Parts: sequence; structure tokens; C-alpha cells
Amino acid sequence: MARGRFITLEGGEGTGKSTLARGLDGSLRARGLEVVLTREPGGAPGADAIRALLVSGESGRWSAHEEALLFAAARLNHLTHTIRPALARGAWVICDRYFDSTRAYQVGGGGLDGAILDQLNTQIGADAPDLTLLLDIDPAAGLARSRGAHVGEDRFEKKGESFHARVRQEFLAIAAREPGRCKIIGAHQSAEAVLAAALRLVEALA
Repeated sequence: MARGRFITLEGGEGTGKSTLARGLDGSLRARGLEVVLTREPGGAPGADAIRALLVSGESGRWSAHEEALLFAAARLNHLTHTIRPALARGAWVICDRYFDSTRAYQVGGGGLDGAILDQLNTQIGADAPDLTLLLDIDPAAGLARSRGAHVGEDRFEKKGESFHARVRQEFLAIAAREPGRCKIIGAHQSAEAVLAAALRLVEALA
């Protein structure tokens, strides 16, 4: 059986990743494909338990290094129990956040040495996505959109504007380094326009 496709959605707060994920899910299912819609942190029982530690509480609860370790543990559980089995049976996996978010938030925003993240990804054998869609918007606009939408899971939203500006710059740097994998979509557009742009890029994987 042919391997499935692995698509990740990335971006800062309030960029509309969850809305796009649902749109892609519906569009691909309508074409007769099996789709696994998942997210990070989370996507498997162990990873969901770690999610509660990462996204709730005070913004300074964990250092960037501690966060990266927790994300790596959650990611390995997610890969083992959800992503890899789905790809092996030919499903298309759409994941809301993946290792680019760890690089943007913990390295770009939090100042973690990027070599530490490289080592963690190597240790868990983190699978590379076939396509990464980066939804880009001014951080202030994104935070205004997301404010109040994730009550109890807003730990990262509580971090300052300078943090989120660094996160955006790191996302853009990742896309510049890997233009073959990462495609930027302006998140200021309507949800319909964002989905149409994403589908044009996804169709190239079929």
C-alpha cells in the first residue's frame, strides 16, 4: 500500500490553523481519501496528558528547554500511536502544529539553542512533513483574533508581544530555509480564500 501524505499547518496565534484543518479535512474526505486530523501537543493519549502541562498555567511555568523536552516526549507518543500508523495504511495526516512550532516558539521566541532541538528531533526520529503550510499574520492582529478563544489553554498567548514577534520571524526564517516544503499563505484573507490557496498546494501531492 502506498504511504499516505503528511501535511502540517503552522503559524502564530490566531492565524486560523484549526479552521483550515477542518476545511482540508472535509475537502480531502470528499475526494474519497482517508484523513486523520490531529494536533500538537496532543493527538494520542500520552501526548494529550502532556498537552495539559504545556498549554495551561502561568506563562513562566516552564523554561524553553523544559518545554522542548515535553514537546519531544509528546511528539514521540503522537508519532508512534497516531501519525506513523496512519501514514503506513495510506491515510493523509493533517496536523495542526508540529516541530516547526517548537523551533519558532522555543528557539525563536524562547531563546533555546537550536542544536538542542535538532538533537531531540534526531532522538525521536521525527518524520519530515511532505508539505507545511505556514499561515502568516501580524502577531498583534493574530492575538486580537485569538483572545478569549482558548480559555484555560492560553499559556503561550500570555507571553509578550516581543515574544510573538520573534516567533513570527522564526517561522518566516524556516520557510526561507526550506521553500520546497514550506509554503506561506497570508492569514489576513478570508477563511475561504485561505482554504482555496491551501488546496492548490495540496493538490500537487496527489
